[in-house]
Amino acid sequence: MERYYQPEIECASRDQIERWQSERLARQVRRVYENVPYYRKKMEEKGVTPDDIQSVRDLSKLPFLSKADLRDAYPYGLMGKPMKDCVRIHSTSGTTGKRVVAFYTQHDIDLWEDCCARALMAAGATDEDVVQVSYGYGLFTGGAGLDGGSHKVGCLTVPMSSGNTDRQIMFIRDLNATVLCCTPSYAAYLGERMKELGLGPDDIPLKAGIFGAEAWSEEMRQDIQKTLGIRAYDIYGLTELSGPGVSFECSDQHGMHINEDHFIPEIIDPDTGEVLPDGAMGELVITAVDKEAFPMIRYRTKDICSLNREKCPCGRTHVRMTKPRGRSDDMLIIRGVNVFPSQIETVLLNHGYAANYQILVDRVNNTDTFEILVEMTPEMFTDSIGEIQQLQKTLSTGLQSMLGIRPKVTLVAPKTIARSEGKAVRVVDKRKI
Repeated sequence: MERYYQPEIECASRDQIERWQSERLARQVRRVYENVPYYRKKMEEKGVTPDDIQSVRDLSKLPFLSKADLRDAYPYGLMGKPMKDCVRIHSTSGTTGKRVVAFYTQHDIDLWEDCCARALMAAGATDEDVVQVSYGYGLFTGGAGLDGGSHKVGCLTVPMSSGNTDRQIMFIRDLNATVLCCTPSYAAYLGERMKELGLGPDDIPLKAGIFGAEAWSEEMRQDIQKTLGIRAYDIYGLTELSGPGVSFECSDQHGMHINEDHFIPEIIDPDTGEVLPDGAMGELVITAVDKEAFPMIRYRTKDICSLNREKCPCGRTHVRMTKPRGRSDDMLIIRGVNVFPSQIETVLLNHGYAANYQILVDRVNNTDTFEILVEMTPEMFTDSIGEIQQLQKTLSTGLQSMLGIRPKVTLVAPKTIARSEGKAVRVVDKRKI
């Protein structure tokens, strides 16, 4: 039986959803115009005033916000409320330049936690479940968001944070945790460690997992579901837009429902900024219509996906987005070919490898080099040079078929590539471009 946290919203008519969006957008644009000088200047440069925005159909008249704007306005330039009304910040995990610092009023936190509660109930959680939150806590949004959502559903919440994998497994077993929340790469690592301890899916009480914060393929989902004996659900969000819970998967597991009462999605051509029709693949742009402290209007997420408005078997009426197939800024262009890490992951899992790999890109004598380190599983490990060379050749051919470019494949021994407890470091690009 499908469960909803706020059925009157999650299953609202399309007319009702559009009315909410239009009313909230018009109000938000006026508020931002009057209170955020940085964005007002952007509107003036585009020749648009709040009077021009009467409904959701006027959205494309507004200017975009980008990560560059967030850096330029750092730290307080995009605040929509006075400091005294703000109760918390979160920050991105970026490693270069200024981090994004997002501000929250208590109202913002309440709405965010509602979104995470919807995601948990869509994954089957009730007030009788034990939710182990193994996302990082602190400045990272993952821990706080799912923790708050778990409280709203009424689950017993285990605020583990990431790391200390053996203790994670012990708590899952001892406290009868039924729902696990963490990054997909960490879920895969937990499964790997369980195997080493001689534990299988029947030895743990987990029934569902909510995994996000990094790209992962359908093949990786199947691998995690098999290893942990659970149903693995995707969740999507960005610090700039509160955190996880912008969208989430339902029991149908075919795309993530965007919480359209709070977030209006668009898909644009990343090069021209032109709005694309439903079903077209492009860059996701999101407008947060009721965020108070850190209002984001037409924020360019850089995530590449498409929108699907077909009726969903789960009964929810909010539009679904596909799993992001990569990022327009993280997409690798190697010798003129667009390469997404998720494509590589798909090939590896289809060939029986674990999803632990690293992409090494460099430029030697003005030519791109492209190498993929791939960890062998303990079952396939061999020290026969001939066998290894044959396996590498087979994998390289499979990758060329997917990517249109042949990488050098280097198979390495199990546990050679550093494990991640947060976001996996998949790409090392040493080119000076």
